[in-house]
Amino acid sequence: MEKTINGVRVNLVRGDITRYETDAIVNAANSSLLGGGGVDGAIHRAGGPAILEECRKIRNRQGGCETGDAVVTTAGRLPAKFVVHTVGPVYRDGRSGEEEQLKSCYVRSLEEAAAAGARKIAFPNISTGIYGYPKDKAAEAAWTAVQDWTAGRSSEDGETFLEEIAFVCYDEENERLYRRLLERKDR
Repeated sequence: MEKTINGVRVNLVRGDITRYETDAIVNAANSSLLGGGGVDGAIHRAGGPAILEECRKIRNRQGGCETGDAVVTTAGRLPAKFVVHTVGPVYRDGRSGEEEQLKSCYVRSLEEAAAAGARKIAFPNISTGIYGYPKDKAAEAAWTAVQDWTAGRSSEDGETFLEEIAFVCYDEENERLYRRLLERKDR
């Protein structure tokens, strides 16, 4: 499914983000940047040791990555130029700043991808695995952050640095939630 928002093509894809051809793949990383389970582990395995090597350099320079922030590395063997590593929030109760932190993951990832020169970016479903963020609330936060960010980046002639934003959903539930958001007429 595809929709254009604020001059940017938004795609909804069901599949494996490590196989998605794009400029920048977003990794749902942990603060150590040294790999882990879920999407993070899959990206490190598929991309190879070059990603981990750059993550170690970032750790040595700045001590990791804070929740809601993002950093960029090579994509190694992935079908992309870059990996944007972002650290999503652990869901507690929905009243502990999680939504703002999650939105920040999407915004910071877009900013870092732009700074690296990406024209296309692919997002996984950040924080919805072991971090326990409810999938429906996470999808809504992601969609809102992307809409707001693209609206703020449009120039007078309707062009932005981005050509495409993809939400790559590994499971049917996330795909259904994002499909519903893309079908809405409110924006």
